[in-house]
Amino acid sequence: MPVHNAPDHLIGIFRDTVVALVRRDGHDLSARQLGVFLTVYMSEGPHTVRGLAATLNVSKPAITRALDRLGELDLARRKTDPQDRRSVLVQRTAKGTSFLKEIRSVMVEADGTGRAGTPAQPANSESAARRAG
Repeated sequence: MPVHNAPDHLIGIFRDTVVALVRRDGHDLSARQLGVFLTVYMSEGPHTVRGLAATLNVSKPAITRALDRLGELDLARRKTDPQDRRSVLVQRTAKGTSFLKEIRSVMVEADGTGRAGTPAQPANSESAARRAG
């Protein structure tokens, strides 16, 4: 019986997911942009530039550049904090929520397990990319 959390299996899922995202129609995200995106969508907010910089251990200008790109793609938006006008809040968008669902779907396909928990098949980037795109 295969171990589904073996490091090579997880790396295969990651690879197939990244390849499918690169091959799909639309814009690519850098690793930093994807890291910021996933942090905003996978952890409780509110999120600020300062907080994201601390969480990801990168500079505030690096977070700002990543958010500029995410904003261009409507995957996140910035809004002045009404309680502290010096602070900027990072908000989720409908398009970003849809993109997160797409990432989840690609990962499930790359994993090869269905909702019933069937055993995984070896990761196949070609077929995963075709199904995703």
